[in-house]
Parts: sequence; structure tokens; C-alpha cells
Amino acid sequence: MQRKSIGNTQCPIARSLDRVGEWWSILILRDCLQGLTRFDEFEKSLGIASNMLTRRLAGLVDSGLLERRQYNDRPPRFEYILTERGRDFEPVLATLLAWGNRHFAPEGPSVIIVNRETGEAADPVVIDRISGRALSDPVFSTAPGPAAEGEIRDRHAHLLHSGRR
Repeated sequence: MQRKSIGNTQCPIARSLDRVGEWWSILILRDCLQGLTRFDEFEKSLGIASNMLTRRLAGLVDSGLLERRQYNDRPPRFEYILTERGRDFEPVLATLLAWGNRHFAPEGPSVIIVNRETGEAADPVVIDRISGRALSDPVFSTAPGPAAEGEIRDRHAHLLHSGRR
């Protein structure tokens, strides 16, 4: 059964989820960020069926997150290299890792992010590049952007008038 595409809405979260919202895709990107590039490496790391892996890799290539490059002629073999768009997903994964450790690891963190120079554990937060303040600060909220149209503007107007944002 084909799932409905949500990528044609104006919502940037929906558009992003349309590209990476399936968990295999996110795990493939995780593996790419850790240096894996080849089909057999992904298959071994993830324990994923080859037909599913083929579909997910094709989707990530179509979405511009990975580039498919041939590295062998006979037989033809390909590797999957992160594009700039794919590399830009790294902070999303770091934030997801920290959130998972905080809320879903009662035994404690099994993977952490460390500073390679000092060995100290990092505590990822999302900050505003301009002010340096954490986006979890109540001073921040979402608002319609310059390209926002009807549904987005209506939703934010409703939230503003209801006192929720």
C-alpha cells in the first residue's frame, strides 16, 4: 500500500518528514554520517532486507540527501555519498540522540557525543545562531514566514489568538 505524500504542503516539518520520516531512511543517514557508503555495509549494519534498502537509498538519492556514485564497472557497484543537504541532517540526528538518551534510556545512554579533543561528553541543544539562546527558551515561537499562505497563516493566527503561542 502506497502511503500518502505529505511533502506538497507548506509545512516545513511535513516536507522534511516526506523525505526522511521513515525510520530506515533516518538510520541510513546515521550510518552515512558514521562513514558507511556501500550497499553491503548498510545491509550488514541495519539488518534490512535488500529490496527495502534499495527503495530507501533510491528515495534518499531522489530527495537530494545522497549521491549515487559508481565505484566498480564489473560488476557495477555503487556507493552512496552524503550531499550537503544530507550532511545538514547531522544536527537533527544529534538532537534525536540526546532526546532518546534523556527519555528512552532508563539503563543510561548507550551512545553519546564526545569532544574528540577533550573526551568530554557533549549535551546537544538547538540554539538561535543570532542570539545564542536555546530555542527551548519561551521567548521563541513559530510564526508564518514570508512564503506562508492560507493554511499556515490561519493556523498561526488561531494559535496567537488562543494564547497558545
